[in-house]
Amino acid sequence: MDTTTDLEARVDPGGRLAAAEHARTVAEQADRHALTLESVLAVLRSSRVGDAAARAEAVEIASAALVDLRTVTDRQRGALLEPVTGAFSRLRADLRPLVRFGDLDVQFVEPPATGRALPGDVAHAARAIVRTAVLALVDAGEAHRVRIQWDCDGRNLLMQLRDDGAGTLDVHDDVMRPIAERVVALDGRLDVASTPAWGSVLDIALPLDPAPSTVELSDGDDLTPREQDVLRLVATGVGNREIADGLGISVNTVKYHVANLLRKRGARTRAELAATGVGSR
Repeated sequence: MDTTTDLEARVDPGGRLAAAEHARTVAEQADRHALTLESVLAVLRSSRVGDAAARAEAVEIASAALVDLRTVTDRQRGALLEPVTGAFSRLRADLRPLVRFGDLDVQFVEPPATGRALPGDVAHAARAIVRTAVLALVDAGEAHRVRIQWDCDGRNLLMQLRDDGAGTLDVHDDVMRPIAERVVALDGRLDVASTPAWGSVLDIALPLDPAPSTVELSDGDDLTPREQDVLRLVATGVGNREIADGLGISVNTVKYHVANLLRKRGARTRAELAATGVGSR
């Protein structure tokens, strides 16, 4: 008789493999962090190393560990999903120093709690874009108040920033270039509207799914729109639970779509299915 674990492994092999890989990565990171702290403490406690040399060695160890951590984090970010409300809360935390120690009044309009979960790379880029935009609005227009609003239409993260500055900002200004480059890199859209003496409004739309050029569907597949959504997420390597949360459907519904995709694509495993979802015609 099959155990529950064996049954789950057969029903959702991709999800269990993803969970096992995540657990392994977390354990490895914990070991690396422990080694870093032990190394730093060993240098600082050593009686054979002067204070200046010890500080320099400790800084070098910590810097190398930080670079390694950021590399691993960047590699994992694209495969994770983040609730839109959670991503917005992290944005508020990111901007807290600016609000607390500056003269800027930042007003936050909470996104709907039922909004679709954001891919990790989109959530990270969205926060970076808003941080850069807030500073650009402050520097360019002597703004005293900025209103930040997020929403999600199911396929795009919609962000709006409105200030009460000089109203002279233009999409082609130099301060807009870093923002535009990030938005374009995600196949998004940036619009800037300004009214002299009344302020500027930035409207940004970031797609939540890969562009059609990165995930191609073969002719004759006859996939439904929902099956296409599921396939795009399967191709990123996430499990059924994450797909269900991201699309706002049940895990059983995800399994049903995955089974249909396996049949339509002629794939035997989830890995083979993911491979058929990426490529060119």
